[in-house]
Amino acid sequence: MFDAKKLAAEFVGTAILVLVAVGVATENFGFKLFGTSVAAGVVTTAFAFGLVLMALAYAIGPISGAHVNPAVTLGFVAAGRMKVGEGVGYVIAQVAGAIAGAVVLWQMFSDIPHYSRKVQGLGTDGYGAASLTHLNQTGAFVTEVVLTFIFVTVILFATHKAAIQGAAGLAIGMSLVVVHLIGIPLTGTSVNPARSLGPALIVGGTALSQVWLFLLAPLVGAVIAAAVHLLIAGRADVVVPAPSAT
Repeated sequence: MFDAKKLAAEFVGTAILVLVAVGVATENFGFKLFGTSVAAGVVTTAFAFGLVLMALAYAIGPISGAHVNPAVTLGFVAAGRMKVGEGVGYVIAQVAGAIAGAVVLWQMFSDIPHYSRKVQGLGTDGYGAASLTHLNQTGAFVTEVVLTFIFVTVILFATHKAAIQGAAGLAIGMSLVVVHLIGIPLTGTSVNPARSLGPALIVGGTALSQVWLFLLAPLVGAVIAAAVHLLIAGRADVVVPAPSAT
């Protein structure tokens, strides 16, 4: 049922996504390396997520599809492109990879004088006081559903048999940049339950108490995306492994 190579690729890919992209987010918003402009931190972090995902799409996409995101995997299962059993294996590997990536990142930052996971954090998502704009819980849930819907919709159509071959990685990476550009000031942008869970387990406190929203809302958005894709495009085999994440 499980393909060890695919699961290993999802584990390593998700770990790299968290290590690099969440690392950049922490440097910008935890250590305040964005200088006098918060917008600079938003742009830098958004491109970090998109570029590392693009690289993973072309690197491990031919092996596992580079989902590196439980919401993306659920989208493929719901759209009939992946069997449930295989999807479960993917999610387990992704969550394990995200936790591993967060632990390694935490250890790297721990060697910086005066670093504290309670102060500088680890690029966690949040709402209310944990949001740059103090977006409330309801607004955060809607935001994550909508942004994940957009992200997973792009992935499903970019890997459709009628899509431009070879361009999926670019389209998916740039879509992740776009949703982060609007989402970071609102929730920090999850659109990826594994990406949110790994750092939250390390930081604890508010991040851990709020992580349920960033586990549930992206999954809802992914199911809606799959339904819309089926309505518009119908069932279709992908022409390239389905690369994706957050």
